[in-house]
Amino acid sequence: MTEKAGHNLDAERAELRRRLHGAIPGGAHTYSRGDDQFPGNAPPLLERGKGAYVWDGHGERYLDYGMALRANTLGYADERVNAAAIREIEKGNNLTRASRIELEAAELLCDTIDSAEMVKFGKNGSNVTTAAVKIARAYTSRRFVCIPRQHPFFSFDDWFIGTTALKRGVDERQSSSTLVFDYNDIESLKRLFAEHPGQIAAVMLEPATHLTPCGQCPQFNDWPQKPCSECPKSNGNFLHQVRDVTTQEGALLILDEMITGFRWHLKGAQHFFGVKPDISTFGKAMANGFSLAAVCGRRDVMEVGSIDKLGMERTFLLSSTHGSEMSSLGAFVEATRINREENVCLHLWDYGARLRDLLCAKAAEQDLGGAFRVEGPAIALNYVVANREGTADPALRTLFLQEMLKGGVLMPWIAVSQAHGEAELELTAKALDGAMAVLARALDEGTGKYLNGPAIKPVFRTHN
Repeated sequence: MTEKAGHNLDAERAELRRRLHGAIPGGAHTYSRGDDQFPGNAPPLLERGKGAYVWDGHGERYLDYGMALRANTLGYADERVNAAAIREIEKGNNLTRASRIELEAAELLCDTIDSAEMVKFGKNGSNVTTAAVKIARAYTSRRFVCIPRQHPFFSFDDWFIGTTALKRGVDERQSSSTLVFDYNDIESLKRLFAEHPGQIAAVMLEPATHLTPCGQCPQFNDWPQKPCSECPKSNGNFLHQVRDVTTQEGALLILDEMITGFRWHLKGAQHFFGVKPDISTFGKAMANGFSLAAVCGRRDVMEVGSIDKLGMERTFLLSSTHGSEMSSLGAFVEATRINREENVCLHLWDYGARLRDLLCAKAAEQDLGGAFRVEGPAIALNYVVANREGTADPALRTLFLQEMLKGGVLMPWIAVSQAHGEAELELTAKALDGAMAVLARALDEGTGKYLNGPAIKPVFRTHN
């Protein structure tokens, strides 16, 4: 690229960013898509996606490991899923009473998820997690909900956001009812129950992230051929400990499977770990990128939102015009069929394992040691870019992202799809060669002469 062409591209990107921030608070409709989460050479806009790739307005193609914030497991614009959605669109997409696909999708989800006997659909994860909290409070007549501090996001509503650093605009009366404990530390949860006897309605947590409830289990490398549920020691893992505590204390267990659902296992991470929650929430990958979320659970718990129990006090649960949009429900039904028939989850595990080995090997070639490390099981990889002392460094991480983009790879985090295959692994390897080499030099020389633009920043920070 000539100097003039590079200058014009920079100017055009700056203008696009100006327009985005002029029209949209934050410049995007999800904070994790914002400018402050990407290096300066990241395209501010993407035009389209297909398979494992996305394209910007100049036709530049990038291999994508973001997968629409983990919402795609099959790949972008899967023709089979799109066709199913279009068939529903042509039927009207949103009717005056419940649609046939609405019933089909509800029954399918209940048949697929072991713990689900009833379900309410929504359009985003925040609404269904908040609905799960309301269900728990209605069912138990208790106030408090417990969440682990290690899990980064549950909802944009005040009950959760008020527990983060972002307090502006938050009603603290709502967030004061949310209690925080530590994942994999059952004593920290028991203390909350001891401090608030008979007052905790529910415990909500993700089944796993890159942190797993089994720690470094000897079966770790055998997943998913030998899931945790088949291990004789599985009833002692953290999820089972939480299940025991909530049962003993009369509280409900809510598993937020927004990320793990339809990735760890078709039946969810709850099936993988062999634990049965009272309520679950799903979204993201369930409809391969179409807007759909769900709260589901035990019949007697979910029935707090029913209208067919004469004389029962009512709970106003989820009620939205577009919650049962037919196109998204059709996409869910088709995506679930494909996932089941083609064992998509197994491919995600397999590719993840190969990617993990590749990342570690390329870091070792540059003698990066603890400056680049990969955490978590193959299905939930997390990479950390650190300084020579091993402390995570935002500037170095931004530099790594910048150099991967130069190699045609967009890797803000790691979420893979069925569309990631051998060719994608080879392209990743080539990009890693260049990125790891620059990273090695910057570790000793500093990022100053290598990093173009500011370092990425935490989403949950008090000031811009």
